[in-house]
Amino acid sequence: MKHLQVDWTRCDGHGLCARLLSERITLDEWGFPIIDGRDLTVRELSSARLAVRSCPRLALTLEPTVTPASR
Repeated sequence: MKHLQVDWTRCDGHGLCARLLSERITLDEWGFPIIDGRDLTVRELSSARLAVRSCPRLALTLEPTVTPASR
């Protein structure tokens, strides 16, 4: 499984990620993303990949979920 991660040192709060993946990302009052933290479903992966590729500051990444068994 995969989840989204934000690099806060890069994010400028453009909000494009929330427009591309609104089912998982909302924006705070300043326009910065709030990600729900759950693993992405198979159906959401293509939209998540598009959001990652479209981020103007390259602040959004798709990371593998670490489970206790995989440590």
